[in-house]
Amino acid sequence: MAKQKEVKTNAMRILESMKIPFVQYTYECDEFVDAMQTADLIGQPYEKLYKTLVTQGNSKNYFVFVIPIAEELDLKKAAKAVGEKSVEMIHVKDINAITGYIRGGCTAIGMKKQYVTRIDESAGSRDRMIVSGGRIGSQIELTPADLAKAVRAEFADLIKK
Repeated sequence: MAKQKEVKTNAMRILESMKIPFVQYTYECDEFVDAMQTADLIGQPYEKLYKTLVTQGNSKNYFVFVIPIAEELDLKKAAKAVGEKSVEMIHVKDINAITGYIRGGCTAIGMKKQYVTRIDESAGSRDRMIVSGGRIGSQIELTPADLAKAVRAEFADLIKK
């Protein structure tokens, strides 16, 4: 009987090549579910999960923001954090073309290009955080410092208060 092969995503291969330890969580899911449902499916507290959002600045450059799942990105703070006058969310239909990932499976690790990335400062006080593993049904737990290292990110105040 053949052993089921563990599915590794590009994000996981990048972390492994950088010798960054991580824990993978998988869950059954055929289509996009919101991050709160994901947290419930893997049995983790909402505060530990972070979502990856992609924006476009008035310069036409793309920027990636990683924020707690229950929070909302403050576009003014986000723009300031990347030195833009303004940023706006990209359309859902454009996620794959810009990042190489699909909605619900988007992670800052291993996008088509290395975009300027900011992680919400709230992650800095956490021992561990969980982000998408690069496909629907997969999450990765790692330290905030390791995520920042993997995507060359800085920490910034990004969420609406």
